[in-house]
Amino acid sequence: MLCATSRLLAARTATALPAQPRGRGPGARCRRRELHFPGHPELPLGDFLAGRLPRSSVSAGRRAILRRGRMPPAVRGGPAGVELRPRRGRCGPQVTRAVGPDVAAEPTARSPKRPARGSRRFEAAGRWALLALVTLLAFATRFHRLDEPPHICWDETHFGKMGSYYINRTFFFDVHPPLGKMLIGLAGYLSGYDGTFLFQKPGDKYEHHNYMGMRGFCAFLGSLLVPFAYLTVLELSKSLPAALLTAALLTFDTGCLTLSQYILLDPILMFFIMAAMLSMVKYNSCADRPFSAPWWFWLSLTGINLAGALGVKFVGLFIILQVGWNTISDLWHLFGDLSLSVVTVGKHLTARILCLIVLPLTLYTATYAVHFMVLNKSGPGDGFFSSAFQARLSGNNLHNASIPEHLAYGSVITVKNVRMAMGYLHSHRHLYPEGIGARQQQVTTYLHKDYNNLWIIKKHNTNADPLDPSFPVEFVRHGDIIRLEHKETSRNLHSHYHEAPLTRKHYQVTGYGINGTGDSNDFWRIEVVNRKFGNRIKVLRSRIRLIHLVTGCVLGSSGKVLPKWGWEQLEVTCTPYLKETLNSIWNVEDHINPKLPNISLDVLQPTFPEILLESHMVMIRGNNGLKPKDNEFTSKPWHWPINYQGLRFSGINDTDFRVYLLGNPVVWWLNLLSIALYLLLGSIIAVAMQRGACLPAEVEGLSQVLLQGGGQLLLGWMLHYFPFFLMGRILYFHHYFPAMLFSSMLTGILWDTLLRLCAWSLASSSLARGIYAVGLLSLLLGTAYRSQLLYHPSTPAASL
Repeated sequence: MLCATSRLLAARTATALPAQPRGRGPGARCRRRELHFPGHPELPLGDFLAGRLPRSSVSAGRRAILRRGRMPPAVRGGPAGVELRPRRGRCGPQVTRAVGPDVAAEPTARSPKRPARGSRRFEAAGRWALLALVTLLAFATRFHRLDEPPHICWDETHFGKMGSYYINRTFFFDVHPPLGKMLIGLAGYLSGYDGTFLFQKPGDKYEHHNYMGMRGFCAFLGSLLVPFAYLTVLELSKSLPAALLTAALLTFDTGCLTLSQYILLDPILMFFIMAAMLSMVKYNSCADRPFSAPWWFWLSLTGINLAGALGVKFVGLFIILQVGWNTISDLWHLFGDLSLSVVTVGKHLTARILCLIVLPLTLYTATYAVHFMVLNKSGPGDGFFSSAFQARLSGNNLHNASIPEHLAYGSVITVKNVRMAMGYLHSHRHLYPEGIGARQQQVTTYLHKDYNNLWIIKKHNTNADPLDPSFPVEFVRHGDIIRLEHKETSRNLHSHYHEAPLTRKHYQVTGYGINGTGDSNDFWRIEVVNRKFGNRIKVLRSRIRLIHLVTGCVLGSSGKVLPKWGWEQLEVTCTPYLKETLNSIWNVEDHINPKLPNISLDVLQPTFPEILLESHMVMIRGNNGLKPKDNEFTSKPWHWPINYQGLRFSGINDTDFRVYLLGNPVVWWLNLLSIALYLLLGSIIAVAMQRGACLPAEVEGLSQVLLQGGGQLLLGWMLHYFPFFLMGRILYFHHYFPAMLFSSMLTGILWDTLLRLCAWSLASSSLARGIYAVGLLSLLLGTAYRSQLLYHPSTPAASL
């Protein structure tokens, strides 16, 4: 690569020398055509693409880089995102000889006269005006008709409700980290929403409830995606047309627009992903000024945005992987730069550890600290967590509770599986259907507190009431043989040799008998893990197993979700495999016995690290077990890039205001075509450069932008798309949108580069400018036409 740099620098030096006759001299082999950049007749296109810009657009620091013979800014970036430096070693002398004394004067020789100060101000004002226009158009499209429809749309049911939980400080469970829901709740609180709307199902009218603050917050973050993409492409390509094309693709994409207008996590997630990407390329651009204030600012902001992305959804891990790859490549390059001391390299390593590892982890952990501090009241998510976790929630029956310490016969208890998100041993009056083992009462595990979770513990050989005052208290001990009678239905916990509903080679567990009278298949031996026979069983703290006396199997929960006939609760089986696993270990949680004294449960409250670990385990299990809702269209990852089918957000009948999430086909199919073209063109260019082909300066500059800037975006698309093929959970169309952002940015860079190559290949500068302008306008107008005309509410396409 350094040798290639020396050839490029030598080629530049040669262009500053007097022209050689055709067929002789150093330029005879690779003749170069000069084409002026549209809008700047004084600036040759080759100079613009290779980084030899007018002094008005090149900072003093970057001019110094050019004088020292470094790679121009226009071709920096790539996976490492750092410049190429001359180094001692194999190619060092060649670089020195190629640069020579004349290179310092080369920018002046190749650039026009320095523009006046007023011209520079006008140029800067024009750039700011373009950014303002892009931002204004994004906000105008996202906030247009934001209040429609005035009822719940799709997952507003969940995330609006969770925002209400934060306002009411009610604990709940969700499979995603808490930051996104906290921000939605904060937006609702600041905009006057009181948290009283129930968010029961899609289609419910908001009526007098103030929902616009939460929708407006999501639309605000969704609007910022467009200027973020614009600035990212501008930084990677140094091309305003490429940045404008990217901004147009995202502005006029109906999918991005729709996803930004409702109370969802997706616009918040994409905001942090794009902010992290922009921050990364910005700190890459400061690589020539390490440890300066801008360098520290962008590096720290990258870490903050990484914490935000992961704090909204676990798929934020993908942008962390991209930044991590960029950082490793950057450090590897610095390690190979022999002009840097070991101390300097150590400082670079320390800075990245602090800003990209320590800072994000600290902020991510702080998010959970706030989450647990705010949600301190018992709510619908209690049953997903351990008994010790529930003891810290105000209003939970275990909070500041006093219950009998040791288990006794006649006690009314709940039995909870110690594996996270497995729930309580549960039964109800519904029977197993025909063909599913014996047609007896269903036994399941249920994640929520319910009266059907209550059981009475009795001796196996008597029906006498242990709570009779005439009987003395008798404690349950390790190794005792017991019966568990379901309190609501008076049927005993039962197992037999019939196969379990879902798990092969496991036995079915049912409720059997009448008023507590059954048979010997109702007998279970209770054992405490790692205890001796005869020891008493402690409530909450003893980890117990229930072994079926007849078959010798162990009561457990497989964690598999039963079909509709089982109310989508979790399967309970009796496994013949006696190995101790968390699925077959239980603890007694609730314990009611009026004949026993009570003890306080304050000693059971867990520490913050224990709470944090348990929360992540529950979220991971919940994520893997997600199932589609009724009448809901799911999709496969290969459906997404081709815009195969969307998602119905709203509209039950023909009279309703209907919202359908579907991407703009022009944008999506153009993105897909661009990825294929990029892989083909990039492969050809990479092979040609690797083989040492002599490319004209203009083509070489464009190639560097395409390979390095486009390579960053292709990597982002791959990281945000291909992992979904490995996921076992249910998938939806909206999961593709972070990857779609990267493909749109790649499209902007690719087509700008292709049009510049077409313009360069033409001899006539006026024709080249026309081809370039017509190509860009065709792409811009095509996206605007498809989104604004074909999908306008007054057209038939809007009824999709």
